[in-house]
Amino acid sequence: MKILSSNKRSVNVDEENPYWISFSDIMSGLLILFILASMALIIELMQTRVNISAAIEEIAKAEKVRQDILHEIKTELLKKKIIVEVSDNETVLRIPDKQLSFDSNQYTIPEDLQTRTAILEIGKILYVAITKDGRQEYLDTIFIEGHTDSRPSNRKMGNWGLSTYRAISIWDFWNSEMEEGYELSDLNNTHDIPLFSMSGYAAKRPVCEAEEDDLCRAKNRRIDIRFTVKRPTIRDMINVDNLFKAAK
Repeated sequence: MKILSSNKRSVNVDEENPYWISFSDIMSGLLILFILASMALIIELMQTRVNISAAIEEIAKAEKVRQDILHEIKTELLKKKIIVEVSDNETVLRIPDKQLSFDSNQYTIPEDLQTRTAILEIGKILYVAITKDGRQEYLDTIFIEGHTDSRPSNRKMGNWGLSTYRAISIWDFWNSEMEEGYELSDLNNTHDIPLFSMSGYAAKRPVCEAEEDDLCRAKNRRIDIRFTVKRPTIRDMINVDNLFKAAK
């Protein structure tokens, strides 16, 4: 009887499994692809984190620019004995009734020289503070906001219209009376859209809620100048959210 050697038997086993080497190659290839895909995902997530950090840093810088603008305006006006307030978490420049007091049910700026001079100075210093060192690129919109007290207006427009017209009266006054070189209407944001806008809130945002006397009601008949800063777009936020969902 002829006995097969162990070497011969080994050769026969390999010959009976012709796909064994190919399967090993496939598994090695898949492992390499998995490692490469994982590395690509890690790099993408790292880039996303960098983008998020940059966006947060940009927002923080915009917030700081807004604070600087508001406090600079307040300081410069105080040098001229003009009182304004910084309010609403350092987002609003408020013109109190001491500087501008609208008569009840009226929206025109009073005719007295002191009031009109103060309003012009506010507009000029506002322009200088916004345009200094390219600050306006961090701003999205500046709202001139008109407000009323809670008593119903006998005008057809009602308190909503009355408050809006108060904001418009300030804007028209600045555009018609401001000297050359302080054209607020020429200022645009980074999207090349006019920086200023007017709005009215009737009596919905009082600073003196009780309104127990004429003094309290006068405080509510006011103008606020609200500064908003540019933010990441909703598309930017959706892209970031999709990347994190894909990584889970």
